[in-house]
Amino acid sequence: MVAVPRVAAYAQPMSDDFDPKTFLTRAPESHHSTRLGIGYRAHGRDWCELSLPYDPDLAADAESGVLSSGPIISLMDMAAGCAVFIRSGPKKPHATLDLRVDYLRPSKIGQEVIGRAECYRVTRRIAFVRGTAHDGDPDDPVAHIAGTFMYTDVD
Repeated sequence: MVAVPRVAAYAQPMSDDFDPKTFLTRAPESHHSTRLGIGYRAHGRDWCELSLPYDPDLAADAESGVLSSGPIISLMDMAAGCAVFIRSGPKKPHATLDLRVDYLRPSKIGQEVIGRAECYRVTRRIAFVRGTAHDGDPDDPVAHIAGTFMYTDVD
């Protein structure tokens, strides 16, 4: 096991080893994110931005065309998980412990939903995330998230 140097108490540096774009583009066809069409947009030292294209098959109601909540939750869970990998490195496996989603409004019909999550704090066992989903205007979000991811390789 490679020791990860600590920058400050309970904090870990960003890893250059995890590339979310490669991770998403190499996902097999059977992977949940691939089936939903989730794609890479951008990332930084502790954040990741992904997109969910509009698909009428993902609508909660065929008549209204409004996207179901499930794909949006999956988008945000994937963006948050990628942010944790970016911050901690791909050799730090983790699992979603808690993901709170506050829906503010339905997404616009026909619009892709963009999800951006940031890993803002890391302890020995837990990574803390927050983020937003929007359909074109970050100042008019569809949803906010806050969550925790548990590292699964802790001694």
